[in-house]
Amino acid sequence: MDLALNHLEGVRNPLPPALHKFYVLIETTGSDEHSDREKLEAFLVHSMEEGLISDGVVAQDIQQASSVWNIREGIPEALMKAGAVYKYDLSIPVEKIYDLVEEMRNKLGHLARVVGYGHLGDGNLHLNISCPQYDDAVLAQIEPFVYEWTSKHHGSISAEHGLGLMKADKIFYSKSPAAVQLMASVKNLLDPNHVLNPYKVLPQSLSSP
Repeated sequence: MDLALNHLEGVRNPLPPALHKFYVLIETTGSDEHSDREKLEAFLVHSMEEGLISDGVVAQDIQQASSVWNIREGIPEALMKAGAVYKYDLSIPVEKIYDLVEEMRNKLGHLARVVGYGHLGDGNLHLNISCPQYDDAVLAQIEPFVYEWTSKHHGSISAEHGLGLMKADKIFYSKSPAAVQLMASVKNLLDPNHVLNPYKVLPQSLSSP
């Protein structure tokens, strides 16, 4: 939230004046707007009474809803404006989704700002580590620790964005050698010339024609 407020134009704090440790953005759909709103507001009131949340706001129209979504969707832009950023798209058990953020903050200290956000429902964590400029010393503190931690806690090093080109060689943190070899065998069977989406997902040593 601090990054968004300081680096994005036109962004306002939806719950002024303080900044909170966590924010949860909930969007619902339904067939009866009046009934849906009543249920959502009842949920918020109950959550506040139980001490689960400290504050909340309900968008009154599409414009207000969009302004809140702009904060969430603008986080990558804010991070880029803040300096260099190392990005990781991880899948982690929901009960542990923020543990890695806190461990990375302890590990890096003043060297970088560690930001964690994502999709709470499916345990998808966007781990972003921001610093004034790219630094090999910082990267050495991040990798392979991030991958080892994720593997140790039965997560996946690739969630919604896939392995792509840069992380194909890291697949063994999430898959066994036997599973990767089976994937390569299927790939070779269906695409013997390796012309379909080449050099991605599988390590180069297993994806060469």
